Amino acid sequence: MSFQPVVPFGGLSGWQFLNRTLSVQKESFNAAPITARETKYFEENIGKISTAEQLVEDRTLRKVALGAFGLDDDINNNYFIKRVLSDGTIDPDSLANKMADKRYLEFSQAFGFGDSAIPSTFQSDFGPKITQAYQDRQFEIAVGAQDDNMRLAFNLDRDLADIAASSSSETTKWYTIMGNPPLREVFETAFGLPPSFVGLDLDVQLGVLEDRLEGALGSSDISQFTDPEKLEEMVSMFLVRAELNSGPSASTPGSMALTLLTQSNNRPSLLQTFRGF
Repeated sequence: MSFQPVVPFGGLSGWQFLNRTLSVQKESFNAAPITARETKYFEENIGKISTAEQLVEDRTLRKVALGAFGLDDDINNNYFIKRVLSDGTIDPDSLANKMADKRYLEFSQAFGFGDSAIPSTFQSDFGPKITQAYQDRQFEIAVGAQDDNMRLAFNLDRDLADIAASSSSETTKWYTIMGNPPLREVFETAFGLPPSFVGLDLDVQLGVLEDRLEGALGSSDISQFTDPEKLEEMVSMFLVRAELNSGPSASTPGSMALTLLTQSNNRPSLLQTFRGF
């Protein structure tokens, strides 16, 4: 029987509990027979793989590879995955470059089948890096089965920091977030944006998101999330807003928490920026 993460309550309190118990819970989760067997198999066999076709033909390798990038739902899309990997990322017309969901681009870049004569699978530390990412995301999925907002918070905590630290331009960082479905959902929820927002022109979406972030944290730059305090503030805004969306009224303590989170240093309230949406 596999270990099920303990999530006793939602919102900020649940997030704080998970972080306090994270190392113990992850250790128990990773020791479960199925997870341990899959990661061991991947590390022992990935170094023998030199082509996208070989990877796709092995279901366990394919499962771990996809799961490490949050692409678990594509487990049976063999032709599609082979194409994403074999096309690589250097050619602007490659499939991964054309897709709005940039997780596929990261996936293809990581394995390097279409970008180099010697793929990343031959690197001695490649197997452990992928299995670590796989374990982390599988734990998040298990947490999400109990509270999906916690899964999204984990995703934000990891991926946003990586994007913020990259050498890309601020505009590219924003489009990377907009092209990552879990991150996009967190930002749209934190800023109270309606479902119709996604139908706007991309440039308009970018402008709105930049305005919302500047109103909330004083800057529209994604680079600010290299600061753990800024990152935690974004996580907190998301969790409070998500909890409010589940039912409490504006007079509840959660509503006051959101107001306090979005009003500091005389910055305009994030709630004021919701007008018109």
